[in-house]
Amino acid sequence: MSGVAPEASAVPAVECRELRKAFGGRPVLRGVSLRIREGETYTILGGSGSGKSVCLKHMIGLLRPDSGQVFVFGQEVSRLSERELVEVRKGFGMVFQGAALFDSLNVRENIAYPLREHWRADEDEIRRRVAECLEGVGLAGIEELLPSELSGGMRKRVGVARAIALQPRIILYDEPTTGLDPANSRRIGGLIRDLQRRLQVTSVVVTHDMPLCQDISDRVALLRGGRFVLEVGAEELRDLDHPELREFLEGSSDPTAPASHPGEEAGAAP
Repeated sequence: MSGVAPEASAVPAVECRELRKAFGGRPVLRGVSLRIREGETYTILGGSGSGKSVCLKHMIGLLRPDSGQVFVFGQEVSRLSERELVEVRKGFGMVFQGAALFDSLNVRENIAYPLREHWRADEDEIRRRVAECLEGVGLAGIEELLPSELSGGMRKRVGVARAIALQPRIILYDEPTTGLDPANSRRIGGLIRDLQRRLQVTSVVVTHDMPLCQDISDRVALLRGGRFVLEVGAEELRDLDHPELREFLEGSSDPTAPASHPGEEAGAAP
């Protein structure tokens, strides 16, 4: 666990108030509320289709709530225009399920993409920043490789390198260990912890990977039936006897979750 101080900031990094969202008339979020402290690692647990990714996409403004509010460092973002959201999104890094790398671009150009879009810098500065980001995720010197030449774990770490390129205050991780073997999953967990400590970022992780959750989290929330049914400190999770947590761990499906919906597609790019 990252061990952030509970009162790191009086203003939450992210706050959601009574978020409701439906797709095709099918409710996915049914009044979700949370407060994420600056500098902590907050993990949202839940099964497939439970709405975890939908929560993330509301935080960054990729989805708008049917009702409810989203605040980022005290600013309400759920009603901002697309132009105003561009500025807010610069403060976020997002790591998608499938890394969402551009297959036709090498590693350098993948990481440079947000820098070219949002950072006023010359090519030498961009190259230096790309190298710094790769070194930060333990992949120095692979700038010229194509995504097809990378292992699954390396692709994930390049996705993280791209997410930190603009020095965000908040990093969102959407199922960061999906498709990885245990060794690479542990490596990604270690990277999340290291970045949280080294960069002092706020991390929001959605996952169904219980070992990852226990390894990285300060606090954990369980999303079932479109609502948070549990929110505890990670140290309490191991010995907690909670009926819905037990159902989740035993693999019982969420009876209210749709099989799929537009906001929960794996690796969907912004």
